[in-house]
Amino acid sequence: MNSSALLTPRQAADKIGISYPALKHWILAGRIRTVKTPGGHHRVPLEALQEFLPATDAHTGSGRISGRNQLIGSILEVTIDGLLAKVVLAVGNQRVTAIITADAVRELALKPGEQAVALVKATEVMIGRP
Repeated sequence: MNSSALLTPRQAADKIGISYPALKHWILAGRIRTVKTPGGHHRVPLEALQEFLPATDAHTGSGRISGRNQLIGSILEVTIDGLLAKVVLAVGNQRVTAIITADAVRELALKPGEQAVALVKATEVMIGRP
């Protein structure tokens, strides 16, 4: 295998937008394929990341978040009203809506049609019938 196609775990974590500790957990759990160097270090083949990459491979901004419930989607709507903003993401056939600060929208330069990541942090999950 071409050594340029191998990434360090930190590089792989940055590429798919997860934290380094989360990627190490995936490696140890066997969730992602690696190869070992002669010194025993893990290297991640670029093709092993394909299932975790967004379609455009443009996943920036959340690489330092340790949360595991990250949903990658396309921004459908951004509405700023005073200090708050509503951001609607299309994640598969579902929509995720978040209310964040208007400053965050400007700092992240969120615009419809671009990709973003929703980090879901919840203490409860409710189940219902459609």
